[in-house]
Amino acid sequence: MIRAGVIGGSGYTGGELIRLLLHHPDVQLDFVFSRTRKGESLHKTFPDLIGQTNLTYVDRPNADADVVFLCLGHGNSGRFLETWTFGADTCIVDLSNEFRATENCWFGQREFVYGLPESFADAISRARNIANPGCFATAIELALLPLATAGLLKKAVHINAVTGSTGAGAGLSETSHFSWRNNNMSVYKPFTHQHLAEIRETLESTGKTIPELHFLPHRGNFPRGIFATLYTAYAGSIEQAVDLYTAYYEDSPFTFVTEGPVNLKQVVNTNSAHLHVHLHEGKLLITSVLDNLLKGASGQAVENMNLMFGFPRDRGLNLKAIGF
Repeated sequence: MIRAGVIGGSGYTGGELIRLLLHHPDVQLDFVFSRTRKGESLHKTFPDLIGQTNLTYVDRPNADADVVFLCLGHGNSGRFLETWTFGADTCIVDLSNEFRATENCWFGQREFVYGLPESFADAISRARNIANPGCFATAIELALLPLATAGLLKKAVHINAVTGSTGAGAGLSETSHFSWRNNNMSVYKPFTHQHLAEIRETLESTGKTIPELHFLPHRGNFPRGIFATLYTAYAGSIEQAVDLYTAYYEDSPFTFVTEGPVNLKQVVNTNSAHLHVHLHEGKLLITSVLDNLLKGASGQAVENMNLMFGFPRDRGLNLKAIGF
């Protein structure tokens, strides 16, 4: 058993991590850190945990834990690590965007490896620190990596992606209130979303030249999931495209190429990503769906932990889709 700690365990990603770690057969959830909730039971914040744990929040982390997950707001992970020092043997998985870029991957003596298991599983398995990918980034990278790796991204890529309200975090804002979000939809950060930088860097890691990426992110009127559609010029046949994607993900326990069109209910509440490809008049359309809190955040973080500690990648992540 390894001892795990969660830093920032009162938000959406922290809550999902707590649920996953409590049921992981090789993990003992050692502590959950919160500056403002010391002594409170976890199930006071997450009532679904009643009967599953008696843990209470602490305001001092265990510096000797085997793995620590940082579920803090963007820009806060470095400040936390400056305040609290962990042992050299403690692995850290950061769920913010602070260490994702190669130019920002070092913090003191710690080097953070970008944690997309479908492309970097070997590096992750040797790493001690992981920069967990963003949710939009995961959906888009999975959709484009087979083409990029094969050198088939020749023309601009047009991307539309819709995320659920949980993508904005647990804090309230004008655009996260139910009365605003329900029966509504909006675009935000057109062409400038912060995940574009990590997407481009991941695609460029294939060694190929990457064309322009035109990304339009949208807010959806549902709580969980990302539904992304991407299209670009493609000179091959649909059979070649399907074979390319199927071969690229043949060893992945969580990313699948489907025969028919995809929808969010196939993947919400799972760590799976489903991809569908469609060819129309020289344009290849790729649809990519995943749960933003699981494959897009906490589930992928556990998948990375599994790789680092030599567990099967799907250990503790065999989850059931909601279905209906």
